[in-house]
Order: sequence, then structure tokens, then C-alpha cells
Amino acid sequence: MTSQAGDRPEPVGATRRSKITPEREQEFFEAVLEQLRECGYDSVTMEGIAASTRCSKSTLYRQWKTKPQFVAAALRSHRRTRCIDTGSLADDLREAARAAGELSGRDTKLLQALAHAAPQDAELQRALREALVEPEIAALKEIIRRGVERGEVPADHPALEYIPAQMFGVLRIRPVLEGEYADPDYLVRFVEAAVLPALGLR
Repeated sequence: MTSQAGDRPEPVGATRRSKITPEREQEFFEAVLEQLRECGYDSVTMEGIAASTRCSKSTLYRQWKTKPQFVAAALRSHRRTRCIDTGSLADDLREAARAAGELSGRDTKLLQALAHAAPQDAELQRALREALVEPEIAALKEIIRRGVERGEVPADHPALEYIPAQMFGVLRIRPVLEGEYADPDYLVRFVEAAVLPALGLR
């Protein structure tokens, strides 16, 4: 008997993605990110996420075929953009520090959890940069660009290129040196004591 068009079997090797609402998808992403922060990458499993979100493993595997793909998708959903413009380079840098400090614990935990896994998986490494690194660098570069345009600092000032490294460096190193995350107060004090003087700003 000839099958109707709607009854044709799927080609061999084809995969069917589940119909998951954006809200449910975000619930999965939040679950995997929270487990990453609390348990580390190696301890996260598709089975564990399925259990914590009350869904079947097959649902997750149909949507994201492997754990690295699932984690990469969750990271990309975490990407955010900053729009800081106080009209002053010094105040913009203070606000950027304050904003970074408010998320320091959560973001630093993710970076720590993926420190060993990301270099071994190109997609995971890309997603980590897209979610946590590139938006922050882009925001800082935009702040610097406006400061240069306003004439607050010369475009060829040698300290400008090191601002992202300074900000990211202190976020990563304070937990190692002092056992505490770089909170807003700490980061603002760092900017005022180290970054602004290097630029010749108050």
C-alpha cells in the first residue's frame, strides 16, 4: 500500500527535536548552570538534569545530543549585554566594576567549573567566551572608546589595552589569594586604587 506524504518514515539518521517551550528550555539551562556552579563539570550528567527538572533523559538527548552541547547552549542563554554610560570614563569604570562584582560569585564559579573541560572541547570553549568573556570585553572597549572621544584620555595611552586584563584578572585571582569573591565594593576600590591612577584619572 502506498503511504501518504504525512506517513513517510524519517530518513535514516534523522533526529527529531522535541517541542520545548522557551520557558521550559530556560528551566533546563538554569538547572545545568546551577549544577555546574555547585558540583563542577564532571559531576553534571544528563540523568541528573533530567531528574532535577522532572523530564525524561530522551527529551534532553533529542534536544542536545551530548553534555558539552547542552552546557554550551546553557552558557549561550546566559549571555548578557551591558550598557553603561554615565558621561564620565572614571564613573563608567566604577559602574562596570560594580556590575561585575554583583555577578562575581556566580560567574567565577562557572569559569572555575569549566576551567579543565573547556580547553578539551572547542564548542564549549567558544560558548564560554561568548557568554562570560566577550560581552564584558566589548562593554569595556565601548566605555574606553567614549572616554577617548570625549578627550578624557589619549587614544595612545599605554594603560588602555590592559584594562580588560586588570578587571578579569582581579575577578579570577581574589578567590585564590584571599578565599573571597571580588564583590562590588572590592572591585570599585580596585578601580579607584589601580585602574584610574594608571590612566591619570581621579
